[in-house]
Amino acid sequence: MDYGMIEKYAQLVVKAGINIQKNQVLFINSPIECADFTRLIARTAYAAGAGDVVINWRDELFTKIRLVNAPDKALEQFPEWNKELYMSYAREGAAFLSISASDPELMKDVDSERIARANKAKSTALKEYSNRLMSSKNPWCVISVPTIEWAKKVFPGVPGKEAVEKLWGAILASVRADVADPVAAWEEHKLKLSRSLEFLNSNNFKYLVYKNSLGTALKIELPKNHAWMAGSENTPEGQVFIPNMPTEEVFTLPVKTGVNGVVVSSMPLNYNGSLIEDFSLSFENGKIVDFSAKKGYEALKHLIETDEGSHYLGEVALVPYDSPISNSKILFYNTLFDENASCHLAIGKAYPCFKDAPELNEKDLEERGVNDSLEHVDFMVGTADLEITGIKSSGEEIPVFRSGNFAF
Repeated sequence: MDYGMIEKYAQLVVKAGINIQKNQVLFINSPIECADFTRLIARTAYAAGAGDVVINWRDELFTKIRLVNAPDKALEQFPEWNKELYMSYAREGAAFLSISASDPELMKDVDSERIARANKAKSTALKEYSNRLMSSKNPWCVISVPTIEWAKKVFPGVPGKEAVEKLWGAILASVRADVADPVAAWEEHKLKLSRSLEFLNSNNFKYLVYKNSLGTALKIELPKNHAWMAGSENTPEGQVFIPNMPTEEVFTLPVKTGVNGVVVSSMPLNYNGSLIEDFSLSFENGKIVDFSAKKGYEALKHLIETDEGSHYLGEVALVPYDSPISNSKILFYNTLFDENASCHLAIGKAYPCFKDAPELNEKDLEERGVNDSLEHVDFMVGTADLEITGIKSSGEEIPVFRSGNFAF
């Protein structure tokens, strides 16, 4: 792989994804397998004026050892020092970069209940930190780079080194780092997303109705005065950042109790190292009242039963079937990429997608039907034949998606 292109990717992440500010601290969550690229990000951030760089290394092989062998009590605890590590930097205004590159099959033989127990302990401890990021109080970005085991899953039968090269090529193309000026390419991309935002926000739909041949038949109510969002976001201080790279979605939130019908997944979901495949969810007044899965049923069950809010949806995202990642025909087994190849929904916590969001407190959000949860897990529902119809308060129906793509 051309190292110059990887360097351009690092520049793109630091200058556009995070948009690091002079003297701002960059906090990086990284798998140890991604150490070389993480160090490149650190050098790039310092060169761009970062006040400091902090790396929080993750070792998924040790994580598996712990999940299999640790006493139950240990899995139910998350150290106070670890919580304070995140929160001390968050309170200081640090930017947070996370590298998502897990082995999709690593946890397949681990008891899903133990995984759920450990995940809930971490999510509970870091709830304030997660709330800060989801409300854009700190700039944050999620990216990825290849690892051998992940690459071999995406490209089965291909030798490890070659698979990593192929995955590098797919990732760099998906984030537009394979062009002469990636930053300019992202500015153009954000402009295209803004056209979809203009259509959706100007129509101010009350409902979206989904139908496809997999069996999805779902009606979603949208909150009054909701806003569609895409591309970049802003901190209260005005720092512009891109939460996900790549991103092809425009998204908003549903009314917590306003979802009815059935939705069928269109891609596998990698949830905490367990693959959930061919699953469906049934909703009544927003709540998941029934579900099934041909593979990963227990993992899906534990996800839904995390807390009360994980029985409801928190995000509605639209992605054309005719989009770069979808057209690559690569199944990444990584939500960061797969969600940008398909319309998707999210189980759990909602982003406060309102124009006046910074002025709203928890009670205001609850009154507007905003779901809260320790979880926020995207799953894919888009297909080549997906139809979405928007219904306005007047009852007027307007095509939003036809044959898997925007109808306007």
